[in-house]
Amino acid sequence: MSYIKIMVHSVWGTKNHQPILVTDVREKLFEHIRENARLKNIYIDIINGHDDHVHCLISLGAEQNIAKVMQLIKGEASFWANNEKLLKHKLEWAEDYFAASVSESALSKVRNYIRNQVEHHRKITFKEEYEKFIKSYGFKLG
Repeated sequence: MSYIKIMVHSVWGTKNHQPILVTDVREKLFEHIRENARLKNIYIDIINGHDDHVHCLISLGAEQNIAKVMQLIKGEASFWANNEKLLKHKLEWAEDYFAASVSESALSKVRNYIRNQVEHHRKITFKEEYEKFIKSYGFKLG
């Protein structure tokens, strides 16, 4: 038997940073994302976000890759939200996303960070946060 644990912190935003994920919408959307992921054998450790973005800590399975998992989560979530008319306007995600592996020693810190998104975004915008992630992991903004 193989033992695999690859934890990935992923972050994605709404198209054009539209602040449409208000609290009641987020709760319904995140509940649906969790259920859909479970049905597709995608393990979501924790999910949270703010008005214009989502943070998700995912454990990748042996046959999964981040591109496919993100496509399944983002694509199906917007399809469902639009069919259910969850929002007044169409839910569209930005094409890009951020994803980075998380070591076992950093898991509780990342979970707390994701859990406290509302408080965190009283101090910093999503755009500033995203740019900080990109720079801190050595990516170039493009």
